[in-house]
Amino acid sequence: MFYNLLKYVLLGPLLRLVFRPRIEGLEHVPSSGAAIVAGNHLSFSDHFLMPAVLKRRITFLAKAEYFTGPGLKGRLTAFFFHSAGQIPVDRSGKEAGQAAIREGLGVLSKGELLGIYPEGTRSHDGRLYKGKVGVAAMALKAGVPVVPCAMIGTFEAQPPGRKIPRVHPVVIRFGEPLDFSRYAGMENEKAILRAVTDEIMYAILSLSGQEYVDRYAADVKAAEAGREAEKRRAPRMPLR
Repeated sequence: MFYNLLKYVLLGPLLRLVFRPRIEGLEHVPSSGAAIVAGNHLSFSDHFLMPAVLKRRITFLAKAEYFTGPGLKGRLTAFFFHSAGQIPVDRSGKEAGQAAIREGLGVLSKGELLGIYPEGTRSHDGRLYKGKVGVAAMALKAGVPVVPCAMIGTFEAQPPGRKIPRVHPVVIRFGEPLDFSRYAGMENEKAILRAVTDEIMYAILSLSGQEYVDRYAADVKAAEAGREAEKRRAPRMPLR
């Protein structure tokens, strides 16, 4: 299987050699059975570093753009992400969230590990943003524990826009599994989904020590992009 070839021969040893990640709390990840690993998302490198240190295979929900690029490069990228255990999810449109939940539940129904970034996108400034409730919906519907995970140092190693990571110390920290069985049968209640998601995000925050922003990362990115566009459109005062 190409996944194992990547993990144990081609990519995993290289990542361990370059980053020498310090792993903490790995014993909190269940050795068998379905579970969700929910982490912060600081860098493109996160997709590969976490699977490289886990003993079990983990499947991530990834944005569909990674699988739809044009030309030979696009096909190679799609093949790589499929081989690395990523499932494409279209994040546009009203049904996007439900599609992601269906894909995630399919992974969990097979007793496997599902990886998800509740923020929905990479942090553009190293802060931790408000989580989307899809992670809570999957945890409650599948009745599985959620293991919080913090990636520390990957933002400095590969910030947005940097294609080749720089060598920087990395810590991958797993917390104790969160049990939400007390909310069984309440997966359609919005207040419960919000409370569960916030509990997961607080656990990630406690592990990572990041600054927290109670807004969705995508909304903050869009607002900042809008302000930049306004600046570019603003007329310049003539020099005297």
